Amino acid sequence: MTDEPARRYPVPARRVRVEDRIEKSRFIASAARAESSQEARAFVDALRAEFPDATHHCFAFVAGPPGSTGAVGASDDGEPAGTAGRPMLSVLMNSGVGEIVVVVTRYFGGVKLGKGGLVRAYTGAVQHALRELPTMERVTMHDARVVVSYAQADAVRRALERAGASIVGEEFAANVTFAIRVPDDRHTDLERSLADATSGSARIEWHPGGE
Repeated sequence: MTDEPARRYPVPARRVRVEDRIEKSRFIASAARAESSQEARAFVDALRAEFPDATHHCFAFVAGPPGSTGAVGASDDGEPAGTAGRPMLSVLMNSGVGEIVVVVTRYFGGVKLGKGGLVRAYTGAVQHALRELPTMERVTMHDARVVVSYAQADAVRRALERAGASIVGEEFAANVTFAIRVPDDRHTDLERSLADATSGSARIEWHPGGE
């Protein structure tokens, strides 16, 4: 596992909810995207409010790239220690999905499952939610300005397209200035493409947070 930020990785595309019934207990797993610990805990609070009469609201979250440990959390919420939160977190850490929170709401059905049974129930609920979870790719984007001559403008437009950059604005003064957004892992492609199109004369101004 690593805390190095991944440049592209899958994240939840929308919220999902699934339910399992085990020995008369209901296990309702709700999964959502959480870009921060605060968002994850807010989702947990929302589930507590939605199901105020539930026996437990166990949760786990990874509010960062898949497998990262910089912003994680888990809770057994009254279940025997180590039977819910940590096993749930283990499933998320190995799921390949980032920025995710899962809450498993339990309505106790009167039959005790034992520690092993609880671990299987909570991990199974998270796995069920992950199977139903649609994902999308998270791509870190950076903003920049590219300044070129009028004669180079059309060639630069084509160069930007080849590099995967999006033009979000254009200014026309002494030169042409393109406001662009480019994926974090395409910086080198962008610089090479612009250099080829302008014989190295294009000026790139990265906004704060860029290069």
